[in-house]
Amino acid sequence: MEDSKTKLFKALTVLAMLGTVLVGAMVITEVKGYRFIGGGVSASNTISVSGDGEVFAAPDIANVSFTVREESKKVSDAQDKVTAKVKASLASVRKLGVADKDIKTQNYSSYPKYEWQEGTITCMAIGCPPPRPGKQIIVGYEVSQTVTIKVRNLESVNALVEGLATAGVTEMQGPNFAIDKEDDLKAEARKLAIDKARAKAEVLARDLGVTLVRIVSFSEGGNYPIYARTMVGTEKMMSDSSGLPEIPQGEEKITSNVTVTYEIR
Repeated sequence: MEDSKTKLFKALTVLAMLGTVLVGAMVITEVKGYRFIGGGVSASNTISVSGDGEVFAAPDIANVSFTVREESKKVSDAQDKVTAKVKASLASVRKLGVADKDIKTQNYSSYPKYEWQEGTITCMAIGCPPPRPGKQIIVGYEVSQTVTIKVRNLESVNALVEGLATAGVTEMQGPNFAIDKEDDLKAEARKLAIDKARAKAEVLARDLGVTLVRIVSFSEGGNYPIYARTMVGTEKMMSDSSGLPEIPQGEEKITSNVTVTYEIR
């Protein structure tokens, strides 16, 4: 019985030692791997290079937003007026093939409108009650709804603007032209910039008689496109259909500027 206990104790001791050795080996391997990729190791000899990439693309979507605002003594009446005008506006939009997924209410608000009512004085004699103070009173309500529209068929932009004006919309912003998949173009510009930086680093390393070891730092900046906002004068358009603006779409330039630092030896 005692021999069995002794054998069991020895076996457990051996397993514990093997486990310790295994864990130690794993730690050493991880530390070596960490040092290899540069973590925790500062590079003493480095060179820094920069590169820039440019991509040109024409806008393929336009964003238009409009606001309908109505007032009435009853909030329900103001809501009904807004609803009717928005429905008429969106009916003209859908006729041009704009999908429901590209129509979104950005804001809907309703709030009371106040006026200040002066206080009154009942009499001027001694012993009269004090004058009644002035107060704010509700005289009506204002309701507004703002809708944003993404137009994918740019040939229909002018017709859409005209349709909104005909429906009675007097507050409109846009069309603002944009690129739908802008991230893909940013990635393309970034790759061009990185390739240029790499080519510069290789030439510089050859001229200096050194070898590129690894990248120790990377940073990026970019002059991404800013799309101009076009304000449309809908009131003029309602009275003069020839007032439709000419809206050039142009071409946008997306750039990426990168700085890459290499360790050398």
